[in-house]
Amino acid sequence: MALLEIVKHPDSRLERECETVTEFSNELHVLLDNMYETMVESDGVGIAAPQVGVCKKAAIVDLDDDEGTIEMMNPSITFKEGKDTDVEGCLSFPGLYGEVERTDSIVLKAQDRDGKWYKLEADGYLSRAIQHEVDHLNGILFTSKVTRYITEEELEGYGEE
Repeated sequence: MALLEIVKHPDSRLERECETVTEFSNELHVLLDNMYETMVESDGVGIAAPQVGVCKKAAIVDLDDDEGTIEMMNPSITFKEGKDTDVEGCLSFPGLYGEVERTDSIVLKAQDRDGKWYKLEADGYLSRAIQHEVDHLNGILFTSKVTRYITEEELEGYGEE
């Protein structure tokens, strides 16, 4: 496995809609493994292929919880319910944080690394992380959804009120 360079804003590759994954080959498996290693090394909870310079609809979310690693190829959100506002950051925007309103509960339809379709119900923080990564694959950056930016000092005490 190898660490990949994270594409930082304002790189235009971050704002393009990605191509559908059509080949579920060893090349894709290596990309996913390298993305995972890069995400963990960067202390992230999710990463999308365009963040490592690959314009394919492939992303990973791992909250280090019971769900384990979620690999999503060609994901779509087929159900949304409820609203939640919380702080987000992004590996492509180091040191930048902001409040973003997202759907609280979703149903995700996606393919795994072997091309098999699956559905996943998610709520709370997992729902937020999945939506963030799906947005990346559609060229949508979290900064376009920020309602209020948060300083790093505010971040330390966020949610403790």
